[in-house]
Amino acid sequence: MSADPTPSESRRRTVRARHAEALDLFTDRVRAVRPDQWTAPTPCTEWTVRDLVNHLTVEQLWVPPLLDGKGIADVGDAFDGDQLGDDPVAAWERAAGAAREAFAARGALTGTVELSYGRTATHAYCAQMIADLVVHAWDLSRAIGADEHPSKALVDFTRHEVEPYAGALSGSGLFAPAVEPPPDADSWQRLLALLGRQP
Repeated sequence: MSADPTPSESRRRTVRARHAEALDLFTDRVRAVRPDQWTAPTPCTEWTVRDLVNHLTVEQLWVPPLLDGKGIADVGDAFDGDQLGDDPVAAWERAAGAAREAFAARGALTGTVELSYGRTATHAYCAQMIADLVVHAWDLSRAIGADEHPSKALVDFTRHEVEPYAGALSGSGLFAPAVEPPPDADSWQRLLALLGRQP
């Protein structure tokens, strides 16, 4: 998790492109949820499809205030509880659109934000958000029977970002402990196994 707030222009372009692609991936899956699937179980223990989409919606809602310089105490409990209301798809799309705009703003990836574990470079925060979107898109896809495979660019980016701190993620409770991938696992299956998913 990088603390360097001044990434190269190449790094900024890559992060912006992968973030937009990850949002599009998750949005596509949210739009595919049938009315009868919102209460369906997901691979995330104790989360229904609605719980999962709400979690990702809340994650996006945090982006604009954090990038605007606000801290966790400033936001408080504003995003606690259900944020989906009567139209989960519209709620997700509003939150995703605001997060996309915030990360795409001029200079947005050259600063720092205050996260629960301390100050973090904004580009590193964005990279973490990409990984979260990619992995949870798989959870949602599996829950609703949609295509489970993101692009190679997203898989490669996420593996590169996650592998250095995958152990810390499982230790934090954010993801299940790593599992053994199949002997013939591809890059995507190895990433899923690293984050406790059974590919």
